[in-house]
Amino acid sequence: MAWFKKEKTPIAAGAKAGARVPEGLWIKCPSRAKALYHKDLEANLRVCPSCAHHFRMTAADRLRSLFDDGWQEHDAGLASTDPLGFTDTKPYRERLRASQAATGLLDAVIVGSGTLDGIPVVIAAMEYAFIGGSMGVVVGEKITRGVERGLAERRPVIVVSCSGGARMMEGALSLMQMAKVSAALARLDRAGVPFLSVLTDPTTGGVTASFAMLGDLNLAEPKALIGFAGPRVIEQTIRQKLPDGFQRSEFLLAHGMIDVVVDRRELKGTIAKALRFMHAPA
Repeated sequence: MAWFKKEKTPIAAGAKAGARVPEGLWIKCPSRAKALYHKDLEANLRVCPSCAHHFRMTAADRLRSLFDDGWQEHDAGLASTDPLGFTDTKPYRERLRASQAATGLLDAVIVGSGTLDGIPVVIAAMEYAFIGGSMGVVVGEKITRGVERGLAERRPVIVVSCSGGARMMEGALSLMQMAKVSAALARLDRAGVPFLSVLTDPTTGGVTASFAMLGDLNLAEPKALIGFAGPRVIEQTIRQKLPDGFQRSEFLLAHGMIDVVVDRRELKGTIAKALRFMHAPA
């Protein structure tokens, strides 16, 4: 029995009616407390030109920054059916509807195929604005189908992670996605098709514990939070003070957990060089 259904993709919510002053013209850099003109920030891939602070990107913007000239989206109509009928402070169905209205997506990942610097690839980008980019049945299914498409067409697969981990509202069904995606990646590995994992801020929980760390090359953006449990939980468990920069990408690089830290503005070129080194078809 499928735990998802196909629906038409909803239209993103528009601007507030009657607003006299355009919203979002300026944005403050949290690193330098400096006001940045929104259009200049977007033109710089949402990286502060003064201090290189990396703002979060939407999944669609992420795909636009990596693909050459657009892409073909796959499985956009998959949506959760709330298999457990879950309710905490409010019903899960209401959370889904609110996130769908806010993002224009049916769930927390977009999967598409196209070319990156002329190289045919499949890319999955996670959307943090959709329930914290959490991985439920639909996210696991879409990424798995993307990996299988890469295997069938012998296209390298790239997954851009931005997630709080497995989605608790789908219980064990969400945890099963860790094994499902990992098994698909094992088949991709046996076929000799490259898989590159890009870890962004944040990448935590069950996503880190599964496919995010399984890349032939694991890349991360500067100062991205990457880990399983949060620092506060770890400190309470081990009763020790954690070192400065713990669970940031630079710390993980120094301790051999990832392969390279890459500025977002150089990410596309770095991935292209890596794929050509891996003899990906061009």
